[in-house]
Amino acid sequence: MPVSPAYRPDPRFFDLGPDFGDPVSAADFPQTILRVRNDRAAADVGLETLSDDEWLSSFGRFHPLPGQPGPVAMRYHGHQFRTYNPDLGDGRGFLAAQLREVGGAQAASDRVASDSAPPGRLLDLGTKGSGQTPWSRRGDGRLTLKGGMREVLAAAMLESLGVPTCRILSLVETGEALERNDEPSPTRSAVMVRLSHSHIRFGTFQRAAYYGRKDQIEVLLEHARSLYHPSVATGDAPGFLAAVVEASARLTAKWISAGFVHGVLNTDNLNVTGESFDYGPWRFLPHYEPGFTAAYFDNSGLYAFARQPEAVFWNLTQLAGCLKLIADSEPQVAALTEALNGFGPAYIRHLRAAFLNRLGVKSLGEAADQRLLDASLALLRDKGEALRWEPLFFDWFGGFSSGARALGGVRGKAYQGEAFDAFRFALLEHEPDRPERLEHPMFAAAESEEMLIDEVEAIWSAIDQGDDWSPLYAKLARLEAARIAWAL
Repeated sequence: MPVSPAYRPDPRFFDLGPDFGDPVSAADFPQTILRVRNDRAAADVGLETLSDDEWLSSFGRFHPLPGQPGPVAMRYHGHQFRTYNPDLGDGRGFLAAQLREVGGAQAASDRVASDSAPPGRLLDLGTKGSGQTPWSRRGDGRLTLKGGMREVLAAAMLESLGVPTCRILSLVETGEALERNDEPSPTRSAVMVRLSHSHIRFGTFQRAAYYGRKDQIEVLLEHARSLYHPSVATGDAPGFLAAVVEASARLTAKWISAGFVHGVLNTDNLNVTGESFDYGPWRFLPHYEPGFTAAYFDNSGLYAFARQPEAVFWNLTQLAGCLKLIADSEPQVAALTEALNGFGPAYIRHLRAAFLNRLGVKSLGEAADQRLLDASLALLRDKGEALRWEPLFFDWFGGFSSGARALGGVRGKAYQGEAFDAFRFALLEHEPDRPERLEHPMFAAAESEEMLIDEVEAIWSAIDQGDDWSPLYAKLARLEAARIAWAL
């Protein structure tokens, strides 16, 4: 198989053995029709050189990639809506491979692999919809095509906004008719592959703690520390927790600044690297609404937009409780508590930075940055449905450099009143950060790229009714252009 010279297999999780995962096989699908192939993500791990047939062999039939031992269904538990579930695990997916990232953030054309080059991040190829496993319970192990399409869109939108996220490497339609109770059935089926920076979940630690296996917690700690937080000393559980807290705080702040609602913030849906993944019910805010939920079954609003920081912190307390089992002294327990309590200050710090980044301005210090954060939220709250979330950041990107563009644009009349005056004053305090980014053609458009539910449904309708994939591909192309424009 012609993987590129940059391809570096490094299947480290597989070394942990049967206590942490079960060897499995993919389902034998009636068809494998390639629908989405993410060559930019593939280039990050040396897989962009695969032909379409080879791609389907690897990501539709799941013949192992070179140097990979074969799929394993990962074992974990988790709290689901605050109720502990010991019957979880990879029920419709598996870890297919682990590979080293090539060249960090360099462009694919500039990447050079050599035996002497330092290893890049360890990345996972994880599946969804690949068939039944020992942890499927009564499920069919499948993924609907609509569900796969929605994950492709969520990940692409989040990446365009600079949110730490998995990337959807592949979406293959599989030719089965699935029955579901929450969407019209029968419906089309798919198998998806995500490229993610670790599938070690908080729930992976919870499973070991549930069985009282301190030895497994110690093994997991060393595995995750060495691979994902190597600056933490060997055996330093508080240091490891502090690193996970910091990464989780940054992720949560990025979600909020993007107006994103994950929908299902269970402990099996958060990992130790602070990169989001597993997008089932998700939404982006149409406008500021703290109680906005993404999951139709979230009747209490547990994972509503504004409650996401609380949800992430609660989940971190569960991880801390697992690590407490291996704390061998009161000072270590106290250090775990201190690390956990660092979430609040870290979240606020990252939230200020995230809003400045979204507005394209430089930091002026904690007080001024906080004024801008507060004024931005106050303006969104004051305008309500008259001002959508995403367009605010599009209109005013670059600070005062965008004043004429924003005030002369389609939302110009919304930018008036006391809340706007406070926002403009706070924004004018901050210098633009790389204002040359405003020269990108995206900023000449009247509207920003959004990901609201009506557009998602329209994209699916084109596929469902006419097998027309062009709206999806056009949206992905626009999101890629937006990613470049925001990040230049």
